[in-house]
Amino acid sequence: MYYRRIRDLRTDHDLRQIDVAEFLGCHEGVYRRYENGVREIPLWALMKLAERYDVSVDYMLGITDNRRKYGE
Repeated sequence: MYYRRIRDLRTDHDLRQIDVAEFLGCHEGVYRRYENGVREIPLWALMKLAERYDVSVDYMLGITDNRRKYGE
């Protein structure tokens, strides 16, 4: 489920896979596998993307549909 969210968030922000891969400091192919659900995204990368997109990690994981972070 999370891989759909990271793809949707990327496209919502008009970013290319290479842009996000550079932001995370990984190869585009590695990031592509995260988005396709072939490779599990590491926690540090998930947290970094949540901060970048200003959403909660729970939203990115599909636990909630509420994009807001706790305490907001």
